[in-house]
Amino acid sequence: MIYRHVHKFLHGSKYLVRRKNGVLCLHTTSYQNLRESEGETLGFQWYEKAFPHITKLTRQLQNVDLIDGKLVNMNDDSIIIDDRIAQKMLTLKSLVRVFIGSPLAQQNLKESIEGLSDNVICNPVGCFGKPSERDSMIVSSLTKVSDFLNVTAQQKKVVRFTIAPQVSHHRIWVGALKEILNGLKLEIDELSVKGSSMEEQIVHNCLKFLADTDNSDYESTSWMQLGAPKSDNSRSSATWADLLEMFDDLIRCLGNEKGLFYHVSKLEVMKEGLAQIKDVLVDKGIGYKESRFQESLVQKKLSKTLGHSSRCLFTLLLYYLYGHVRDIEVDLCGGIYSSECGTKFCLYMGRILTSDDEGMVWNGVKQLQRALGLYKFVWETAGMKGVLELQGHLWCVGAKDRTLSYRGTSFIVHGISF
Repeated sequence: MIYRHVHKFLHGSKYLVRRKNGVLCLHTTSYQNLRESEGETLGFQWYEKAFPHITKLTRQLQNVDLIDGKLVNMNDDSIIIDDRIAQKMLTLKSLVRVFIGSPLAQQNLKESIEGLSDNVICNPVGCFGKPSERDSMIVSSLTKVSDFLNVTAQQKKVVRFTIAPQVSHHRIWVGALKEILNGLKLEIDELSVKGSSMEEQIVHNCLKFLADTDNSDYESTSWMQLGAPKSDNSRSSATWADLLEMFDDLIRCLGNEKGLFYHVSKLEVMKEGLAQIKDVLVDKGIGYKESRFQESLVQKKLSKTLGHSSRCLFTLLLYYLYGHVRDIEVDLCGGIYSSECGTKFCLYMGRILTSDDEGMVWNGVKQLQRALGLYKFVWETAGMKGVLELQGHLWCVGAKDRTLSYRGTSFIVHGISF
């Protein structure tokens, strides 16, 4: 029985806590998601026993959220590193996923959706009814998005050929790299990694390298620079291979630091792009025109070599759309509902909250909007037939049922009760 597994899971965990302002990575022990099998019907007693535990866990985790694999105290934006709390969070979300499939929750969900305004294109009857629609999801590639939307192989080519030149623009490429390195620098500072002076110096050199690629200062006379005379051998022009080598050094030095796993993994992702442009020059000393030519080579090489399934391409897309490279996490992956006419569709996804506080709710809304917006972007870029409407759902014990609107998307808050 699922409940017995939950009870056993909550005991015997190792305890480690550290809280600081900044960005730290959460370390958790492995655990198996709890979910009922397809077609399995749980009895009334299971929900009756599970609800008090859901309520208790919600109270213990009030205003704590799981963002980018890190536990965040939403009251002060501090990061919590605590294996026991992390396990409780994962248990809470697993229990709620099963609970949403109960007859009572499904009936309340149906009534909430039917209560939306008449301008809603379609009401996804029975949404989140299947266990597979209540699975968690981390969106890490265009392929995962396209497969979810049933994008054909030909349409995938259209998506890649359309977005690759846009997201591989030199400004986007450098901006994404700076975002990752600045995040890593903050993590190193907060963790006070033993012997981190070398790592800090490497990160500093990486950021300096990227600063040297910036030729946006048109007010200075540097834009008129023709380049160093051929006889000047005092310096040699750098290439992107230098940054690739520094990334390798960083990964080797920090690979075993669990608290730095998130941003180190991003370094691994971006190495794919660096390997494709390693011979391209990077140096203000080469002159403005030559520098612009080298920047165009970066865009051409990246757009040509980064494939549809590339995590590097996907990371650039996230930065292009949202200005950051954070992973997109969804507590309930949802699905797509098709209207009877087959020309109108509704994409629905969900998130589980530990508080009905307005700040917590709106943070959940914004995170869901990122996911929903990305999927709609791919849908429209692929030229999918039909109108796609977006719908977000948020669940919390004791929440007041209500409907919110954010950037033209409907979000429904559901109170968990029994």
